Amino acid sequence: MENNSLLRTDKELAELYQRHADLVYRLCYIYLKNPVDAEDAVQSVFLKLIKTQIVFNDHEHEKAWLTVVTRNYCKDILKNWWKTRRIALDALPEVPAWNGDVPSGQVLARLLSLPEKYKTVLYLYYFEEYSVKEISEMLGRKESTVQTQLSRGRQRLKINLGGNFLEE
Repeated sequence: MENNSLLRTDKELAELYQRHADLVYRLCYIYLKNPVDAEDAVQSVFLKLIKTQIVFNDHEHEKAWLTVVTRNYCKDILKNWWKTRRIALDALPEVPAWNGDVPSGQVLARLLSLPEKYKTVLYLYYFEEYSVKEISEMLGRKESTVQTQLSRGRQRLKINLGGNFLEE
């Protein structure tokens, strides 16, 4: 039997979508490397949100929940379709310049070329501005592991970009 007091109104769902749709899309795109697949994944993640009766404590709790659900959904997609749905990095569309000297298409392509453990922590840290502690909790990893992955990921990205991008 459903408890109607936990169901979200259309207005609440629309507000949730407005707050977090960009985040979910960017995460899906990072994982799936294809705008069409990313859009499909966004729909699936928000459908899961609609069906769940979880009560969020605040906007950060919503964001963290959506980040974890998105990551898990995309990983499941990649397990099933990895060999048939891959696209070459040079097939990615160029996007407008981001944050100064390095074009975002180049940054995105280099970020996508990193192993998953590095690209995920770098994305969450730099693009979504999560702390090491928050990333650790979301990914179920030790803080020291996240710090090491950030450091190694920065080094790899710096070498790939041929400069001092993302230095702290």
